[in-house]
Amino acid sequence: MSELQIAGLFIGALFFLILMRVPIGVSLIAVSFAGLWSMFNWNIAWGSLGIVPYNFANSWVLSSIPAFLLMGFICYHTKLTQGLFSAAQIWLSGLPGGLAIASVFGCAGFAAVTGSSVACSAAMGKIAVPEMIRHRYSAELATGTVAAAGTIGALIPPSILMILYGIISRQSVSQLFLGGLVVGVITLIAYVLLIVVRVKLNPDLAPPVHTQATRTEKFRALGQTWPVLLIVIGVFAGLFGGVFTPTEAGAIGATLSTLVALVYRTLTLRALRMAIVETITTTAALLIIAVGASLLTRFLALSGIGDALSSSILSFGVSPVLIMIGIVIVYLLLGMMLEPVGAMLLTLPVVLPLVDETGFSLLWFGVVLVKLLEIGMITPPMGMNVFVIKGVVGNIASLSTVFKGVFWFVIIDLLIVAALIAYPDIVLFLPEMFAK
Repeated sequence: MSELQIAGLFIGALFFLILMRVPIGVSLIAVSFAGLWSMFNWNIAWGSLGIVPYNFANSWVLSSIPAFLLMGFICYHTKLTQGLFSAAQIWLSGLPGGLAIASVFGCAGFAAVTGSSVACSAAMGKIAVPEMIRHRYSAELATGTVAAAGTIGALIPPSILMILYGIISRQSVSQLFLGGLVVGVITLIAYVLLIVVRVKLNPDLAPPVHTQATRTEKFRALGQTWPVLLIVIGVFAGLFGGVFTPTEAGAIGATLSTLVALVYRTLTLRALRMAIVETITTTAALLIIAVGASLLTRFLALSGIGDALSSSILSFGVSPVLIMIGIVIVYLLLGMMLEPVGAMLLTLPVVLPLVDETGFSLLWFGVVLVKLLEIGMITPPMGMNVFVIKGVVGNIASLSTVFKGVFWFVIIDLLIVAALIAYPDIVLFLPEMFAK
């Protein structure tokens, strides 16, 4: 049996294990180890198991992951982000679908300190959905808005997905953050416009909310956003201004969030302990999957299947745009079944060489990839954000109602992806400007 046939056999075994609900990290490590053993011998397989994880973990940038996670979990458990929705609600409630728009802005602000779609959806679901239902908003619009807006969390820095992608593809994490920031803002604006248009066409979706807040109360509510603003400005002004690296930014962000929570008097021992425990468990899970993906990369590189696949596709003379459309379809399908980190790390060993050969920028592709993976967070049958919202709101809305609510947002997301493929400079102009 040739090396390519062995690789194909074990890739099939990998997908079988994943379909059988074996954890992705375990599946990746087991299949890669067994594949190396079958293709070579026990010594090479065992040696790879010792060397590859060390080489992967030897990246200093990797230490920014637990630091940014700690920053986000501290902000979440000390409730530093609660003022975001209140301020947005007071200032935006007069607009058509104002509370839904406030939810989108609240999610964007929350994303700037957590980088987690799931945490963003869970937190804003608890705060915003009951408030919208109380004002007789459609359950479909209320739940769909928060589930979809939660996906902004992986686009607006800091983004754990972008950090992992940057390490694997050897792209600048800071430049990925800048490209993601552009797409995150575009997504936010598109979501707001969608809400306004839908409510204008069907006012029953969101009855007008008349706030009696005075100018003083409005500015007082705006003042409640200072904890998040201080952390965001402190971290990203220094990061994009070249004062410190992404690794240092994570440490400074974690320190700043702790100090702000102390000043705000919300940092309890219980909150700190929960933030640390969740940081450790999340980091461990991410690293196990990442190590498995590194082993898979070694296995596929030695088998030659990545180069063979790239050469085969390119030999058909298919245009790069059609190849990219095919990649988009694959990721949309994977997003329906796998969580984002697993889907990304599972496929990058094969996809990266193909993207590189077709002449697309790996920096641009990283941002588009994160956008595609986040679309998977709200598409059936998995739709992790949808299940999170359903778990948070309980009997307020059924699962089918939440999926109906995100439908129009998925359409908008697909249009954004099409625009990013047609005009790559949308992603690249800001990173290139800062690189000069």
